[in-house]
Amino acid sequence: MLAVVSPAKNLDYGSDLPKLDVTQPRMLDQAEALVKVCRKLSPQDLSSLMKISDKLAGLNAARFEEWQRPFTEENARPALYAFNGDVYTGLEAASLDADAVNNAQQHLRILSGLYGVLRPLDLMQPYRLEMGTKLQTEKGKNLYEFWGESITEQLNKDLDAIGSSTLVNLASNEYFSAVKPKALNADIVTPVFKDEKNGQYKVISFYAKKARGMMARFIVNQKPQSVSDLKEFDAAGYSYNEDLSKGNELVFCRAEQK
Repeated sequence: MLAVVSPAKNLDYGSDLPKLDVTQPRMLDQAEALVKVCRKLSPQDLSSLMKISDKLAGLNAARFEEWQRPFTEENARPALYAFNGDVYTGLEAASLDADAVNNAQQHLRILSGLYGVLRPLDLMQPYRLEMGTKLQTEKGKNLYEFWGESITEQLNKDLDAIGSSTLVNLASNEYFSAVKPKALNADIVTPVFKDEKNGQYKVISFYAKKARGMMARFIVNQKPQSVSDLKEFDAAGYSYNEDLSKGNELVFCRAEQK
């Protein structure tokens, strides 16, 4: 199976890395086209477009200006180790062994507003460009129109390469909206993580994001072969809830945290 996750706004370009056989992103031509569009925008434009502070806008304007090919281990970092948000806290990439990292390279993909589809060991230069950004390009009024079918086509190639017809959606709605389900050659399985609060099970964003990362870790460590295998996920107190699950939506619940 192939799993997809969202990227993160926070980045880590400072911590130590293990020895890795890094790879190049496969959609760099499209990324470069987006960078060229973003370079034409002032920091004030970026602040308004991305709804970020002037300081962050200045930082990202500088990043777009400094972005350059070729990507090397001196000017870029493998995506799995570059993102530093809640999902990646759950994934704990730094503690994955070599076998799990190699398995992640085959079975885990990161959806990206700038890079389209990233493999874990694809080198990545720092950026911020969320998939929901209404960036005007020659292809349309936002990034969904810019990417069109190309993200789905790349995922189909990756599914074919591993001989799988199952895609596990661990991404947010914002990012998975860049995938065209009808054009995807796979059944989509969506794990949902709910925490007990005041006697009811609810999706609590912070916990759910971290749990998506833990599920990604489970996939690259345990190498599940079927949807039934996914139901064995039990990290951090979560367990599969058959009563709340429906079809390909697998619900995992956790008792209230004391």
